[in-house]
Amino acid sequence: MVGPPSRQAKASQRSLMSVNTPHPLPPDSPEALHPLLRFLRFARRPLERFFQIEAASGILLLVTAALALGWANSPWASSYQHLWHTPFGFALGAFAVEKTLAWFVNDALMVLFFFVVGLEIRREIHRGELSEWRRAALPVAAALGGMLAPAGLYLLLAGDTETHSGWGVPMATDIAFAVGILMLLGKRVPPALRVLLLAVAVIDDLGAIVVIALFYSSGIQPLGLLVAAAGFGAIVAMQRLGVRSKLLYVLPAVVVWAGIYAAGVHPTIAGVLVGLLTPVLASDGEVPPSESLITTLHPWVAFGIMPVFALANAGVTLSGGSFGPFATNVLNAVAVGLVLGKPLGILSACWLALRLRIGTLPLGLTFRHLLVLGVVAGVGFTMALFIAQLAFVNAELLAAAKLGVLVASACAAVLAFGLGRVLLLPVAVVGAAQSEDEAESSTEK
Repeated sequence: MVGPPSRQAKASQRSLMSVNTPHPLPPDSPEALHPLLRFLRFARRPLERFFQIEAASGILLLVTAALALGWANSPWASSYQHLWHTPFGFALGAFAVEKTLAWFVNDALMVLFFFVVGLEIRREIHRGELSEWRRAALPVAAALGGMLAPAGLYLLLAGDTETHSGWGVPMATDIAFAVGILMLLGKRVPPALRVLLLAVAVIDDLGAIVVIALFYSSGIQPLGLLVAAAGFGAIVAMQRLGVRSKLLYVLPAVVVWAGIYAAGVHPTIAGVLVGLLTPVLASDGEVPPSESLITTLHPWVAFGIMPVFALANAGVTLSGGSFGPFATNVLNAVAVGLVLGKPLGILSACWLALRLRIGTLPLGLTFRHLLVLGVVAGVGFTMALFIAQLAFVNAELLAAAKLGVLVASACAAVLAFGLGRVLLLPVAVVGAAQSEDEAESSTEK
């Protein structure tokens, strides 16, 4: 017969309960006031929170893209076109700027999107998957292969030189849609695969930014670069002087944006460069500025700016008759580049990196996981549409490129989900199978 628990057992039980049951800290305690602890309490697992935001954003992007496509092909199609061509601007004395609403979305609002991209690149280089060469080698190889193969296939299929400018369109991967598809696969996707996808997408974004800066910018104006350099100098000087208020950095950042724009480089590059300048180290126990800005801006970008961009750019008119031969080539080249070029390039590059032993496959991943990764990388929505805007002035070619992106992204999403369901086993099942194998081998011994 078991008697009542002793005082020592009760004390031990109360101790365990106190460990497992969280107690709110008094509002005036040092721990509750410490900014780092407040931040950690708000986002204990920042990477998981990042993936959750991206997955939800992917669903919202899908809804807004469908809305834009339906609106542009409805009886109210003229109102869709009129909305995005509405004049938008401001005047300050004799100085006045007037652009369209579409320009404001693509060239101004999207700067914040690229700023967050710059912050994420900086973070990954500092302490993420890109912080060590051995860990970075495989995603770097995968991203490079995933950019070169689609561009090559596009040039092979595009035909005439008038269509060659779109070679950068199928190079990009949309992280929000890609993460959303992996989330739909649930426990079939191990955390290592999601982290690898994030690393590949970050490098992919960096490659797209370099392509935009070098190949999709107009003639460089030196005076604009001097203005941008002055803005950068002001940011660096403020950092050296210990200026911590983030709002005070807005003015020199706007100077950088204006200088980059005046120089003939696409102004969104300014967002990336300022993001890369943002410190990743904390001072006096505070949250690092880059981490704080990602936490603050990421939801606004994911649920605000990106859906607005999708609404402004995914409205392709389908009822205007068939495309001409040049436009048809663009559509086919973009679609094939994303759906086939992405997995072909990623798998080939990964195989080569592993064969040469310059990279290592994360624990728990197999060739099947890499195949799903390559296919899901063919979802190129946001960045691909953005590059299409820069690549084509001709309205028919631009519409064909956009339609190619939409069709390819839908096909890649469905194919990736289907392959994931067929090829990948739930993590729990994989763990059970490994345990059985270990038990059998120990029994044989």
